[in-house]
Amino acid sequence: GCGRACFVHNGQTVHTQVVKLGFGNDLFVQTGVIEMYVKFKCVEFARKVFDETPQRDLVMCNVLLAEYARIGEMGLARRVFDEMLKRDLVSWNTMIHGYSLQGGLGMAHEALSLFNEMRLGKILPDKITFVSVLSACSDLGALGMGKMVHEYIERRRIEIDVKLGTCLVNMYAKCGDIDNALKVFNPLKDKDVFLWSVMIMGLANHGYGDVALDHFHAMISEGVKPNGITFVGVLSACSHTGLVNDGWNYFNSMRDVYGLKPEIEHYGCMVDILCRAGCLDAARNVIRNMPFKPDARIWRTVLAACKIYKNVELAEEATSEIRSLEAYDDGNYVLLSNIYSEDNKWDKAVNIRRKMDEIRIQKVVGNSSVESSLEENYSDDEEEQREACKGGKDTTKKSAQSQPTRGTTVHLKPIMLEEQMQPLSQTLSPL
Repeated sequence: GCGRACFVHNGQTVHTQVVKLGFGNDLFVQTGVIEMYVKFKCVEFARKVFDETPQRDLVMCNVLLAEYARIGEMGLARRVFDEMLKRDLVSWNTMIHGYSLQGGLGMAHEALSLFNEMRLGKILPDKITFVSVLSACSDLGALGMGKMVHEYIERRRIEIDVKLGTCLVNMYAKCGDIDNALKVFNPLKDKDVFLWSVMIMGLANHGYGDVALDHFHAMISEGVKPNGITFVGVLSACSHTGLVNDGWNYFNSMRDVYGLKPEIEHYGCMVDILCRAGCLDAARNVIRNMPFKPDARIWRTVLAACKIYKNVELAEEATSEIRSLEAYDDGNYVLLSNIYSEDNKWDKAVNIRRKMDEIRIQKVVGNSSVESSLEENYSDDEEEQREACKGGKDTTKKSAQSQPTRGTTVHLKPIMLEEQMQPLSQTLSPL
């Protein structure tokens, strides 16, 4: 806007004065000018100053790398990195951290590939390196690589503090290895809210709802105040264990007890809890009264529940809302068509299929993880569901395979996508 343009103009004025006063070749001053330009996202000016500096030092190069990475310009950062004749640990960490921050499989893969290249160059990584690499492993589900990093940390006798421990727990939890996540988590001292939240979320997402709630209460007893992420994990735990009343109590306690304003993720969790329990009218009321516009994810949760509980009217409403948010998702059309078919509304099912053909939407072969998850957790007892919707009692039907006994060690097979991991394993050498 105008404010930014004004700052840029003032910056260019200062730069002009710097050159006039004879500081054009001063590395310290030129580094500051580069940093200023990148901060205002004037990357072309920053690169021009960099190119016109006759003798660049490592500090200047690292500053430009860091600023490019900070604004997400990893392509420009990589160009500078590849041109550098000399690199230090800061250079490597800046690039690996920049890639890991961007998210997505491609960037995470770049982070791990660069880490491998760094080690082959005999550059010893430090804790900052490991934090970034473990984050990339989490995004990729690269459990094997994450374990190698963990073993390397232990071999070098690097202290696992809370920050590094949080990254290890997060990596193991996201890769489905809850047993190792707990092994890292349990001995850590001075656990903060981020570490507790990562552990609670990991337990909740992998079917250990009761254990997740036990950890939440242990956290409170240790005087650690929860944050919004903590409550996403807590509410997810209630969802997977069918605890409708407890879910409401935890949700209300956010504002009443801990002074936290529920965000759209928390409302989404409540919708999920109610949908799993078959309380579709209550779920619709939550959506109507929430102070946010519901996103497609919330409506997809409702749509999946409509198939289980055969609520055609609400399914039509949910599909209409989803269509306005993401018009070309095949799964929503297929699900509504199936709901019509199961309700013997064959003409409407055919119309949906015809509409898919008209806008050239093709059904993607695969299973709905949302729907299968709903089917696993919904109770068959209709009376029990009605009681839960009214706040009478909680539905707590659990699979014997998915719920561990309290107080026992959790063992869970990690879920690995071998076809995705194979190219990565071929490029990464052992630590």
